[in-house]
Amino acid sequence: MTWKKIAEKAEISAGKGKAFKIDRKQIAIFNQDGYHAIDDLCVHQDGSIAPGKLDGDIVECPLHFWHYNIKTGELTDYLKDVKLETYPVESRDDGIYVDIKEQ
Repeated sequence: MTWKKIAEKAEISAGKGKAFKIDRKQIAIFNQDGYHAIDDLCVHQDGSIAPGKLDGDIVECPLHFWHYNIKTGELTDYLKDVKLETYPVESRDDGIYVDIKEQ
């Protein structure tokens, strides 16, 4: 595991998401009943999902309204078997850490 500090806790408001670039990856961190990390780019047209509206565990892509589960990365509509990569997240005393797998 390669845990990397990605943000301070205060950077991501409750019920919101924020995009971060780390190790050539764009990752969205959501603060919704804990922290959740998934690839930030919607598979439809590579738009950022981090600023999307959250409804429970589902984030809506702000460009064309595709919906993803922030815990599993699964697309919940339009196409079957489409999934964004998810990453383990830890909230530590000094910030939010994400496990970025080495490539």
